[in-house]
Amino acid sequence: MCGIVGYVGEDYAVPILLSALERLEYRGYDSAGIAVIEDGKLIVEKKVGKIRELVRALWGKQYKAKIGIGHTRWATHGAPSEKNAHPHTDERMEFAVVHNGIIENYLELKKELENEGRRFSSETDTEVIAHLISKYYEGDLLQAVLKTVKRLKGAFAFAVISVHEPDKIVGVKTGSPLVVGLGKNENFLASDIPAILPYTRNVISLDDGEVAVLTKDSVDIYDFDGVPVSKEVFVVPWDILSAEKGGFKHFMLKEIFEQPKAVADTIGGFLSQDLSFPFDLSKVNRIVTIACGTSYHAGLVGKYWIEKNAGIPVEVIYASEFRYADVPVDENTLVLAISQSGETADTRFAALSAKEKGAAVVGIVNVVGSSLDREADFTLYTHAGPEIGVAATKTFTAQLAVLYLASLLFARRRGRIDREEFYKKVELFSEVTKKMEKVLELSDQIAEVAAKYKKFKDFLYLGRWLNYPIALEGALKLKEISYIHAEGYPAGEMKHGPIALIDENMPVVVIAPQDRVYEKMISNLEEVLSRKGRVISVGFEGDKVLKEKSETFIGIPEVEAEFSPLVTVIPLQLLAYHIADQLGLDVDQPRNLAKTVTVE
Repeated sequence: MCGIVGYVGEDYAVPILLSALERLEYRGYDSAGIAVIEDGKLIVEKKVGKIRELVRALWGKQYKAKIGIGHTRWATHGAPSEKNAHPHTDERMEFAVVHNGIIENYLELKKELENEGRRFSSETDTEVIAHLISKYYEGDLLQAVLKTVKRLKGAFAFAVISVHEPDKIVGVKTGSPLVVGLGKNENFLASDIPAILPYTRNVISLDDGEVAVLTKDSVDIYDFDGVPVSKEVFVVPWDILSAEKGGFKHFMLKEIFEQPKAVADTIGGFLSQDLSFPFDLSKVNRIVTIACGTSYHAGLVGKYWIEKNAGIPVEVIYASEFRYADVPVDENTLVLAISQSGETADTRFAALSAKEKGAAVVGIVNVVGSSLDREADFTLYTHAGPEIGVAATKTFTAQLAVLYLASLLFARRRGRIDREEFYKKVELFSEVTKKMEKVLELSDQIAEVAAKYKKFKDFLYLGRWLNYPIALEGALKLKEISYIHAEGYPAGEMKHGPIALIDENMPVVVIAPQDRVYEKMISNLEEVLSRKGRVISVGFEGDKVLKEKSETFIGIPEVEAEFSPLVTVIPLQLLAYHIADQLGLDVDQPRNLAKTVTVE
């Protein structure tokens, strides 16, 4: 979940490294650091806190190094501190390493190295990498790295530079993301594409078990046995402007407002994609969806659509639980693996486990060339563009779009609808983007709602049917960025426990579009009112009953009932955003969270 960058070229490395780290700060912000080689010496600078603390520390220091590596940390082993910040070095300051992931056997390796007389200065698992490379170095950095990786267990990526070979960066990937950026007389290494977009759109995505050796004039890729590997260059389809705020106060707000376009682009991308699955969909008798966090909530909505349209039973399981449960899957099971980044460790490893049992895996990802994209049997893409805010918004609604279209495609392939009906339903679904744009016009109104409720410490979110997952998602957004305790619940389950919590200090967000469960939702609302709960309702504009019974009513445009999640979720995103913003919190980089969770 940490961010790695590397640069070797003809320009000064420090400004490039700092700029790249700022674009990766969503991956980690406990501490940051850089290591450069200048006049044959290794120079390391690191600070606790956000990138700006590192920038301040470097102010006035005119380093002229033209090679370096950088890191922004999300702590796993060892508390956030200067000694635990990356880069880490060996005792002689000959090798510097930045690392993402977890070395599972680091304690065993550390004890071995300490018995050999090596001294450690941090609590991290990363430091063993620097010591091992130092131990194995005999004049060839690549060979020392190859010997080192064969001693390491876990999922990780790292980059290393050495004073012995001051024109070279070596990067390693196995389990955690790492890409190479190709420039003219310069090359780059990064955990994620936005870091290097100002400099190049030509990228090589490393696969697990690969090592990249970068100089300013060359990039060579090897497997862990040192055998050269041929790689294709991928041209990134979006530019740096897509990864900038564009006048919005926060990335999250910008990305909320980008949702109509993200859904429209995803629909267009789906229809233009070659959908020739490498498996027989008619033989699939069960679908298992695996995902984490917001993607899991998208999977829950998708379950309703797939079961209704395609008639295939669907089970939605947290990816982190799937790997360690005895879930029966076989060659007749289709696994949908949903991950915005395509690098989420739990989802990737769960998908690989399912493949080993004979299941076909379809990935749903936002990043072409990501690990899950390459590991799945087939991939359906969202076309949301880069999402920088840690709390997912536009990638969620883009995932919903893919899942709805997939449900129609499955129905078509299984003979439940014909071609004409397929396109008729797609055309009707496409109209939802106009309704999403209308909901965004409520942002100022919702900011006023936020001001009214921002001081409450507990929220309950209630929904039924398609909007139960939206209740979960609304609660998650509030928790993620405002640090307010919130729970999402199926409205019908409220009386089986949560109702005991309701009083005048409990705002209850009720999601009640006029659909098949509307009357039941009104009954549940009455139960809240009878306990003096403070009701904030989201329903179709013009709903006088809902408005009359609510302390606060947010009216949204009426849509087809089965499309309602794409419009009901937006007010909840905006409510969480405005509460967090008004509380003065860091909306884009909430504490303890990272954008891409690449550790288990």
